[in-house]
Amino acid sequence: MSSIILMFLVRFLQVNNSQQNILIILNWNIGKSLPFVFQLLRVQSPEGTARVEVLDSDVTAHLFERIYEALNLNSFAFTLHKDRQRKEEITSSKSRQLRDCGLCHGDMIYLNPVNGAVLFEQSSTSSETHRKPLSESSRPVQSSEPGPSTSKVTLPIPPPPPGAPEEDEVDLQLYKVSGLIERQRDEKLCRHNLNGKCVHCTPLEPWDEEYLKEHNIKHMSFHSYLRKITSKNFVSLEELSCKIKPGCREHPAWPRGICSKCQPGAVTLMRQPYRHTDNVLFEHANLVERFLSYWRATGHQRLAWLYGQYESHPDVPLGIRARVAAIYEPPQSSSRDCIALETDPREELVQQIAQRLGLRRVGWIFTDLVPLDVSKGTVKHIRGVDTHFLSAQECITAGHYQNLHPSACRHAASGYFGSKFVTVCVSGDSSEQVHLEGYQVSGQCGALVRDRVLLPTRDAPDLAYVRDSSEHQYVPDVYYKERDEYGNEVGVSAKRLPVAYLLVDVPCGVAVGGPPTFGATATFPPANRPLQQHLQTLQALHRHIAASDSFLEAMSDLHVLLYLASNEALALGMESLAPLLDAVRLRDGDAAEAWRALPSAATLLHLAAADTGAEGVRAEGGRAVWTCAVCTFHNPPAAASCDMCAMPRSDAL
Repeated sequence: MSSIILMFLVRFLQVNNSQQNILIILNWNIGKSLPFVFQLLRVQSPEGTARVEVLDSDVTAHLFERIYEALNLNSFAFTLHKDRQRKEEITSSKSRQLRDCGLCHGDMIYLNPVNGAVLFEQSSTSSETHRKPLSESSRPVQSSEPGPSTSKVTLPIPPPPPGAPEEDEVDLQLYKVSGLIERQRDEKLCRHNLNGKCVHCTPLEPWDEEYLKEHNIKHMSFHSYLRKITSKNFVSLEELSCKIKPGCREHPAWPRGICSKCQPGAVTLMRQPYRHTDNVLFEHANLVERFLSYWRATGHQRLAWLYGQYESHPDVPLGIRARVAAIYEPPQSSSRDCIALETDPREELVQQIAQRLGLRRVGWIFTDLVPLDVSKGTVKHIRGVDTHFLSAQECITAGHYQNLHPSACRHAASGYFGSKFVTVCVSGDSSEQVHLEGYQVSGQCGALVRDRVLLPTRDAPDLAYVRDSSEHQYVPDVYYKERDEYGNEVGVSAKRLPVAYLLVDVPCGVAVGGPPTFGATATFPPANRPLQQHLQTLQALHRHIAASDSFLEAMSDLHVLLYLASNEALALGMESLAPLLDAVRLRDGDAAEAWRALPSAATLLHLAAADTGAEGVRAEGGRAVWTCAVCTFHNPPAAASCDMCAMPRSDAL
């Protein structure tokens, strides 16, 4: 009984910081058998060293509380270790005692914040901050149920400099969010109330390696990378340059002279830890099936542009997703083994239509399919770890397209840094089925391609060749890292460069649910296909409209809209198509029907109906309308005379 009373007395004096009285009590009990031992522990933190008084019979959770009170910390977002190397951690537990951790009187323990958490109060230059009442926004929100934090605190982002290029809307949205990975309160490990935070439930940073590994995210997002490198400090991003700096007057121009001031430095290739686009999402599977129909009909490979928009990716912290709404195939000549693009006279028109619809070119897609068993629909597995994912020529092409579509960034000295443009390859997987794989090349690869340093190899598709210096161009030394036979990381000359160092994986998928931008049941032939059954004609337009559920559904197709603007019978200009494009973008069926009644649209649709020998075109709901032979107005089937010119009904058209 006396030992229990003595323990309570020590605890009372300990709480009241009466160290001298505790020592007197302990000296008074020398020689007696006590169930506990008084310990004085030293705690080393980023702000200095402190001392805490505990008993060896205390649980480790009490040690955390004593340190929290002694150092006047803001939260429990810290860990304790017995060594500087952070190998022997002292975990917070309500059952494990300090004597079980091997702690002795006078030992030093080390405190470390979790994920850069701010444990100590920061000094402020404004006295108003300290006089701010608790009733303002700084007071924590009271909640009766556990849930994620609604904090909108973000890192200070510098405004774009005057004259800087306009950034994408998705980038502006991601600048406004904190990006912290919220975690729910753990009922077993968390000991605080609903408004508190500890090491087990404090939010994680968006670049947390353990979180990314646990959720199978191979690369952090670009905005997570920005948050990581800025860390409340301004940073200026600069792209790699392999060219001689112009304007040096200390020597003749290359190849007669060069100096250390104008000479580009050696390049050491590193695997890029981030990616600008974290996912490629096709709005429906018919997009890819329609694209593959040309290969299924001819056996020739095909290339196309991906049109869509960039949006935030909910499954990757601060991630960006390319949502593909349409696939456009430019003029090209192809065979079983190669593709050659031709000049596209309608490229500017496609861009104008896509821009009016709120779309942009977000990537490119190509096929590399070789049939294995036609009866089973299998294809050969020719790309993988043992061969290659993208050939050197494809990497150079991807780098060229990414350089043509740079991404605006306020942190870059030039106003642009990297690219969101994606590359999608359609090939056979290990199960011999048609499979989509997305990629981007690193910023270093884009710089090497821009400066004409990389060349494809003839005999090995997985290797690229670094161009030699000549009298016309100076090429710096290029190296890449690999491990030697002793396990050491050494630099290797990259004259023959594995293109795997240049690739960044981008997962691909198909959306499930949600209304697509364009209809998923389009039957109109895609543009620029030199096949008899795939030609765009007025008859095909009429059949497509007749097979659609509504006129809006029939017009919700990029290839139909392009044909309306470029057909040889009656091409409609962008001014005439503008109301229809707005109706398709807003999914407004009444506006589409109103456009259908316009003279230019009615004339073109009448020509399409007359070209097929049909008596009329289908209206919404499948009811047939008749066309006036005098004014070509479309009248309801029950009308005996034309509602426009009052002429009697005639079945001549």
